[in-house]
Amino acid sequence: FRLKKHKKITKKSLASKLQTKMPQISKRLEGKVAIVTASTAGIGYAIAEGLAENGAKVVISSRKETNVEEALQQLKSKGLDVSGCVCHVGKTEDRAKLLELTLKQYGQLDILVNNAGISPAFGPLLKTTSEQWDKIFSVNVKAGFQFVQEAMPHLQQTNGSVIFNSSMAAYNPIQMIGAYSISKTAILGLVKALASECGPMGIRVNGIAPGVIETQMNEMPLSNDAYREQVLKTIPLNRFGKPSELAGLAVFLSSDEASYITGETIMVTGGVHSRL
Repeated sequence: FRLKKHKKITKKSLASKLQTKMPQISKRLEGKVAIVTASTAGIGYAIAEGLAENGAKVVISSRKETNVEEALQQLKSKGLDVSGCVCHVGKTEDRAKLLELTLKQYGQLDILVNNAGISPAFGPLLKTTSEQWDKIFSVNVKAGFQFVQEAMPHLQQTNGSVIFNSSMAAYNPIQMIGAYSISKTAILGLVKALASECGPMGIRVNGIAPGVIETQMNEMPLSNDAYREQVLKTIPLNRFGKPSELAGLAVFLSSDEASYITGETIMVTGGVHSRL
């Protein structure tokens, strides 16, 4: 019998094998540093991954340390340049720590993605308690605004870009999550107001308004078959979005290709109508 002849492993062939396993790192955002809040899962993770795959150095965060560690491990295994720490965006000291880590690790800040958002109130809007209302607006609106204030001196130095995660609910409030919907409408105004004020400083501010995306937040309602079918009928593309489908837009808005775009909130909804 004949022994099977094995191909000689060269540096070139080994590099080729490794290349198939590792994502291609684009240079689109090379030299840029980004912070993405609430970025260890779902949309935030996808955006962080997309920015890093396009050459940015990215700092991720979550309220839970185990989530940060797991996400960092996953991203670093793909050869991406990432760091991260625990951050509850509603806490001033946590935001300061996240900003401090970024500047210590990378020396600058070019991109700030305010992705964190919560929806603890489910039911009729008029049944929303003061505590629920305050919590929603504290995290979804106030924290993101304050983070922009705190990061402003550093974003000015780099002609930076800010992105807020809004929602299609900002345009068409969704029953049973009224307070959440209103907080996302507030972000539309915040994006416009900040864009006007930050424009002369060389800083761009934009928003992304996702439709129904398959994330952990939507897992429970979408597990109901009847509700799932009802929602699908409202989406012209007849499917739900994936977190990765938000990443490309975030990369574009963070890049020099979007250098003349500011004050806009772009819908990513599969065709759900919001405005003319």
